[in-house]
Amino acid sequence: MQFIDLGAQRERIRDRLKAAIDNVVEEGRYILGPQVTEFENKLAAYIGTKHVVACANGTDALLLPLFAAGIGPGDAVFVPSFTFAATAEVVALAKAEPVFVDVDAETYNIDIASLEAAIAMIKKEGRLKPKAIIPVDLFGLAADYEAIMAIAKREGLLVIEDAAQSIGGSADGTMCGAFGHVGSTSFYPAKPLGCYGDGGAMFTNDDALADQLRSFAFHGKGETQYDNVRVGINSRLDTIQAAILIEKLAILEDEMVARQVVAKRYAEGLGDIVKASRNLGGGRSAWAQYAIETPKRDGLRAHLGEKGIPSVIYYVKPLHEQVAYRDYPRTPTGLAVSEELPKRILCLPMHPYLSEADQDRIIETIRNYIGSNSAHVAAASVTPRPPPSRSQ
Repeated sequence: MQFIDLGAQRERIRDRLKAAIDNVVEEGRYILGPQVTEFENKLAAYIGTKHVVACANGTDALLLPLFAAGIGPGDAVFVPSFTFAATAEVVALAKAEPVFVDVDAETYNIDIASLEAAIAMIKKEGRLKPKAIIPVDLFGLAADYEAIMAIAKREGLLVIEDAAQSIGGSADGTMCGAFGHVGSTSFYPAKPLGCYGDGGAMFTNDDALADQLRSFAFHGKGETQYDNVRVGINSRLDTIQAAILIEKLAILEDEMVARQVVAKRYAEGLGDIVKASRNLGGGRSAWAQYAIETPKRDGLRAHLGEKGIPSVIYYVKPLHEQVAYRDYPRTPTGLAVSEELPKRILCLPMHPYLSEADQDRIIETIRNYIGSNSAHVAAASVTPRPPPSRSQ
């Protein structure tokens, strides 16, 4: 059983992928070939933004907007602590300081009250100037952008949506990637929309910002690559990766529908014995990961492994406890949820090609383990069950 089955997807579009790759090789335009622009245009149409600027990876997709905004020494950027390192890493690379904020216990996304407290603290201290917020659509679920954008407007802050896990997800009729002033994503192979190497992109409706992002991503170029109007970096999406992404984008919506089915089956089969993720607030998660929570996590993970069922802990330690980031500022109200989640959370196999039989085996294995280790929960079958009364 695969945690993420890229092989099944590859078999589905094998001939189209081969033709796309062969075409790039035959044309020989390996850097900035026509497929890059074609992919940008098709992805912009899917996400609903005016511009998509492709780049070399998801980390650069977060870093380049900081460069374009002139964020640097003396500036504060507010980020969740329960996320992958890249979200805070780019802030430090820009010579600004990440300020760690707690996450909501239900959504795992940035907690609004914690964010407000962090902003107030930074303003009161006066050492740093609040400049930006980088909310993360963790595991594929959109953050609370209505509240975040209201805060950003009031405080004059840039919002960079970290949509590395959420392409294909949506909320309130808006696709993930289209929130904030600029969105950033990754095409790492395991993402819902992934290539066969590294890749990333930025989304914006701002013409001037799009031009700046393209310049910073191409050595700070002006009219040509030999006209350097700013100090930039080398961050371009390879033509072969763009060609692959065109074919994967063509089936993304179909895969999103399949992911919803898998997530619903998990929630119905497990929601009465563990805290099982589900779509919240009418939004659609991209389900980059499917998370459950249980105090029996470590024993359960070992049991799943014995049964040949893979699982992963995202994330084993919050960023504010990591050696590289432990000296940066943090919200004054504490980071209790970010510190507790690594003790309880476990991510199960999740991909559009997960069979019902495999999923039922996962559910049954979990139910049998939890039931045999609980005085009040009996082992049960995998017949779909109604969701618990509380939102999870």
